[in-house]
Amino acid sequence: MNLQPYTAHALMDITARPPTVFVKGEGSWLWDQSGKRYLDFVQGWAVNCLGHSPPAVADAVSRQARQLITPSPAYYNAIAIELAAKLTKLSGLDRVFFTNCGAEANEGAIKLARKYGALHRNGAYEIITFEGAFHGRTLATMSASGKKAFELLFEPKVPGFPKAQLNDMASVRRCIGPKTVAIMLEPIQGEAGVLATSDQFLRDLRSLTEECGLLLMLDEIQTGIGRTGKMFHYEHVGITPDILTLGKGLGGGVPLAALLATEAASCFAHGDQGGTFNGNPLMCAAGIAVLDEVSQPEFLSGVTQKGEELTASIAKLAKRYGLGEVRGRGLLQALALDKPLAAEVAANAFEAGLLLNAPRPDTLRFMPSLTLTQSEIKQMVAILDDVMADMRGGS
Repeated sequence: MNLQPYTAHALMDITARPPTVFVKGEGSWLWDQSGKRYLDFVQGWAVNCLGHSPPAVADAVSRQARQLITPSPAYYNAIAIELAAKLTKLSGLDRVFFTNCGAEANEGAIKLARKYGALHRNGAYEIITFEGAFHGRTLATMSASGKKAFELLFEPKVPGFPKAQLNDMASVRRCIGPKTVAIMLEPIQGEAGVLATSDQFLRDLRSLTEECGLLLMLDEIQTGIGRTGKMFHYEHVGITPDILTLGKGLGGGVPLAALLATEAASCFAHGDQGGTFNGNPLMCAAGIAVLDEVSQPEFLSGVTQKGEELTASIAKLAKRYGLGEVRGRGLLQALALDKPLAAEVAANAFEAGLLLNAPRPDTLRFMPSLTLTQSEIKQMVAILDDVMADMRGGS
């Protein structure tokens, strides 16, 4: 591939990117324009749950593209109906609204909660969220997020999102007032460095919301669709939310996300919500292919097993180099470096043919395909071991 210098320049400059251009992907691997191969433990930020260009998704999209791409969301289509039915059966929730990305799903969830408050809680509109949270990049979802880097951006923010502390019930109770309608959180805060809510904290939140007549909203955009070894993280805890958002892995690499809710919380009136591409058959066909693979019991048990292997492998590496804790669940994990070296480690790993993410200055995040192999875990650790050894030798 001959990449002209002006081609990349035509893209809006919104993040630091290496000059490498990827042209092919298969499973856990990417190839750049020079033919160099990279082991991918980022996978589009946990998007490619079946790996790069999985045949099941490619075949489903190809078949659907020849039959019907979209009739417009003004009409029903059979593929969206089928995917919605699968999601409600798997989740225990009753209604689905499809979106193009997780931020849009969360934006819809915020709107739904506020509509519920207008109808059922005397106009209550405040949604308690958490420090360290990341819910997206729309104005409302940035306002709901607890990411420090967002605090001074695009002011004025959308009001109505008091912040509590993760795993601190007292801080949650202090935020509740007459304007409160819901509590919204990620079961594992990915962008904050893979910080998990405790199972008991989630159970206590479910009890608190039921006690106070509030909605419990779970953002499972990163943890859902098998990432933690269950189809949805809340299954580990034995609760069900009132509102659930999904994205990333749901489309297996294509832009597909979803807002789910109980019948009682599904209070949108006609005209309250919509979107030109929402629920189009092309993307929903990919979602069906993903769910058909991930929902198999042996697939989910495999995620759990590979997650345990990944944890043990990273922990051995951490012990060897005197690093910090390994955090996470299933195949969403992080390694605390205890020093602000994450960006340097990720950059050196990239040069060595390994893609890792550094969500915080002192943290590496691992989000591989759910279909990765034991051999690929060993390869990742071997490359990272070499990188750490080289950095230690040069320090």
